[in-house]
Amino acid sequence: MSDFIIASIVFVCCLGGALIGLVLPVPHRDADSKDTVKLVMGLVATMSALVLGLLIATAKSSYDAQLTSVQEIAADMIQLDQRLARFGPETRAIRTKFRNDALRVRALIWSPQGGQAAALDPTNSAREVEAIRDDIQDLVPKTNAQQDDRAKALELLSTIRRSRILTFVAMTNQIPLPLLIVLVLWVMALFIGFGLFARFNLTVMLSLLIGALSIAAAIFLILELNHPYSGLLRISDTPIQYALSLIRQ
Repeated sequence: MSDFIIASIVFVCCLGGALIGLVLPVPHRDADSKDTVKLVMGLVATMSALVLGLLIATAKSSYDAQLTSVQEIAADMIQLDQRLARFGPETRAIRTKFRNDALRVRALIWSPQGGQAAALDPTNSAREVEAIRDDIQDLVPKTNAQQDDRAKALELLSTIRRSRILTFVAMTNQIPLPLLIVLVLWVMALFIGFGLFARFNLTVMLSLLIGALSIAAAIFLILELNHPYSGLLRISDTPIQYALSLIRQ
């Protein structure tokens, strides 16, 4: 189910709850009853706001971490290629193999359909990286500088491999469904309370509509941030493209 559909369902639930509150008969309209309902609504509103804020903050932190990871991978790619180039012309085949592997992974993650975890097999990526690692280890350094370049290249390759695995894992992130359901039920109950003692008029309906849109937009934002390699807030592959443009130049 797409993020937009989920957000639409949340919007319908919120607005539907408000409409239910507007049409429900209220047998007790005294001041004490209204005050009790308002207190309960305040409690539900506080809990809902806390959970929404926590989810947005968590999703934003995860998104920023993935953005930083992409930038770090690009920087490591450039450094790895530079180290291999400094070692000597005998690394040309290794650099070509590494660039082809980077192009393959980029095409999978930033495909036109959006990055899908099912299309990524960490085993295949690990196999390609291990082959490149074996080629680097087979290099025979003749100077201390070459020895240092080979050691640093192996270290960078290991870092890139770990960052790729973390990227693959991040693409499987999902918001716990029970948490989302409970949150929607809280907000729906809140909107029922909004409509319970309100009069049906244009101003009230516009206010309820804006409120429902705001909640749906917040849920949509959380879901989009939770999928950093697909959707409207997709992380750009510009750092990777820049790194690839420098490799083998």
